[in-house]
Amino acid sequence: MDGKDKRERVLRELIQEQAKENDMIVAAIVNGEIKSLGDTIDEGQTPVWVHLSDSIGERVYRRSVLFLAIVAMRELYGAADIELIVRASLNGGLYCDLILPGGVTDGTVTAIEVQMRAIVKENRAIRKRVVSKEEAVRLFKATRQIPKANLLNMLQEEDVVLHTCGEQYDSLYGVMLDKTGELGCFDLKRINNGVLLRMPSGGQGLFLRPPIAQPKFTQTLKESKQWAKILHCEYMPDLNRSIQLGQTGDLIRVSEALHEKKIAEIADRIAAGIKKARLIMIAGPSSSGKTSFAQRLKVQLRVNGLTPVSISLDDYFVNRKETPLTPEGAYDYESLRALNVELFNEHLVALMQGKEVALPRYDFVTGEREDGARPNFSIAPEQPIIVEGIHGLNEELTHAVPRDEKFKIYVSALTQLNIDMHNRIPTTDARFVRRLVRDYQFRASSAIKTLRQWRDVRKGEEKNIFPYQEDADAVFNSALIYELAVLKKYAVPLLSAVAPHEAGYADAQNILRFLTQFGSIEDESDIPNNSILREFIGKSCFFTSTGDLKE
Repeated sequence: MDGKDKRERVLRELIQEQAKENDMIVAAIVNGEIKSLGDTIDEGQTPVWVHLSDSIGERVYRRSVLFLAIVAMRELYGAADIELIVRASLNGGLYCDLILPGGVTDGTVTAIEVQMRAIVKENRAIRKRVVSKEEAVRLFKATRQIPKANLLNMLQEEDVVLHTCGEQYDSLYGVMLDKTGELGCFDLKRINNGVLLRMPSGGQGLFLRPPIAQPKFTQTLKESKQWAKILHCEYMPDLNRSIQLGQTGDLIRVSEALHEKKIAEIADRIAAGIKKARLIMIAGPSSSGKTSFAQRLKVQLRVNGLTPVSISLDDYFVNRKETPLTPEGAYDYESLRALNVELFNEHLVALMQGKEVALPRYDFVTGEREDGARPNFSIAPEQPIIVEGIHGLNEELTHAVPRDEKFKIYVSALTQLNIDMHNRIPTTDARFVRRLVRDYQFRASSAIKTLRQWRDVRKGEEKNIFPYQEDADAVFNSALIYELAVLKKYAVPLLSAVAPHEAGYADAQNILRFLTQFGSIEDESDIPNNSILREFIGKSCFFTSTGDLKE
């Protein structure tokens, strides 16, 4: 062994008995940087292994299987007249549009899957190749990947990292597994003119979750795609071009008008059925903009001649000493058991029967609930009640009220904008950036604190929110196509302050990488004060300067 071999080792060679049962090591973190198992490290460096069950590991595996699908398509049909366009996360995988010369059929999708599994069986190498930006632009134009070429032309980077498998190449902006033989855990199914590429998700390791029907969510994806076309802004270069040309004012106004129109349509539906369904339940994941949506919905309901009232679920927390605990021993305020569900239902039924109720007040300082603390009030017939909270779609929360007397709304934030055809902006990342900026602006929270909390937040969403989204009567997409170009100037300094030795450094660097590809919208004067984005950056007409709801 020569001197160089003694100083450097390939990461894959260092893996011994590190893998967990039904799990696998897919990458490593070295000095805060995510490394492929095919990379080398110095002899004195200690890797932190990334398992498939980790959130970073899931992304590495997902990115690698997506590349596998792209390679298989090109080997079957060539690269000039075919394309796979990643649209959104769906059902534990990625929904992708397919463009094929003869159209998409069950036979073509089966052929792609067969080719993918053949490549897995061959256990080909996936290699990194660094080329100049000029060379990368030339290669992408040759395969008609114009959005990728356009984006590279807008960036300052001199070199570009490509991944290659056989004769095929692509750029998927992140680490991949270095061998195709480890990519066999996937499922490919046709959906209309596209495919659903399912892969391991939800922190369960080498396992595919059973698919579930998601027609309402799928319809929202279709609407999201249509909004991007209306705005002539499907890919990041489109947005950056608008910023460079000083045309963001129109983009902002049309984006906000699409939101207002959708909220008005939902309000019209509620008004049309108000004689039956008076209880409006609103739920959605963290930083989806539920609170701003609820306030804007109230305005539109008033336009319909209704006078909605709101009830805060926070006032129905059980006393702190009765709050259930997480496995780590912390108070689990996201558990349904953290609420006095019976008292909440008792009050809802009474109000809907026209009776007077004295609502409770929860003191977050003492951790005690004071029943009957608020003045008695009642509501008129056909007066809607709005309740917003993470359990809003769960029937158990409002079990005493018949289902047909409720109108449920799911608020999501499905990013309409893709970086390019193969690289989407994860909805989770977009919501994290919203929360990062809001928590710093109004809760004095550092980036590292928000990063540490995010894993638990995501676990709570998987358990308490996502399983119920298809029970919604309406879905509202709160994402704004321009928002990350606004949030960038707030988020980049916060993420840059995360030190390499801190546990969230690798996640911070991942988000920084995609944020630096955005142009920056510095002038916020075109953003209306009722915009959902104002909930996170400030100057919202619904919130005080400290971020508290005005009502």
